[in-house]
Amino acid sequence: MSWNEDFPEWFRRRQRFPLFGDRFFEDVEKMMEDMIKEMSSFGPKELIRERKLPDGSTVREMGPFVYGYSMTVGPDGKPVIREFGNVKPSLKHTPFGLTKPRLEVKEEREPLVDTIVDQETVKVVAELPGVERSEINLEGTESTLTISVNNPDRKYYKELELPAEVDPNSSKASYKNGVLEVVLSKRKPVKKGKSISIQ
Repeated sequence: MSWNEDFPEWFRRRQRFPLFGDRFFEDVEKMMEDMIKEMSSFGPKELIRERKLPDGSTVREMGPFVYGYSMTVGPDGKPVIREFGNVKPSLKHTPFGLTKPRLEVKEEREPLVDTIVDQETVKVVAELPGVERSEINLEGTESTLTISVNNPDRKYYKELELPAEVDPNSSKASYKNGVLEVVLSKRKPVKKGKSISIQ
């Protein structure tokens, strides 16, 4: 057998760089453990759970942690960036007026949402995998649409500012294969009467 077959990659790498020594790798392992402890302290308790293994030991699991973004070009030709997931960057205030970047983890995920506007309608498409149609709650006004799902396994929440005024009573919604589509009719502008001059 050759050197490459006898030893795993991490061990060969360690031998190639003896300058680091064993202490370097111990420090990296300690740093990873500290990061996991810190993540478990600021995340919602519902995202941290313990699971028993067949050998009787327990494993601590965290998550799911989801973050992503979509980028499209708006009708005005400018890019539109939308974030989704349950992890949001934020700033933590520290003594002496300084701020420190951190991640804020929420129990609810913000779904990936796209808005399509045409002459007569506003169409909202949201990805909500893993839920039943009966678990989806929609609330709308002339200018906003709120999508929420609250089941034991998956929680979603998104409040959208609509790009045009709509008639909330005209909404039609469908849900298939984890994709929600809501179509709203645009509110028709009120025609002003023509002024009549008195002769």
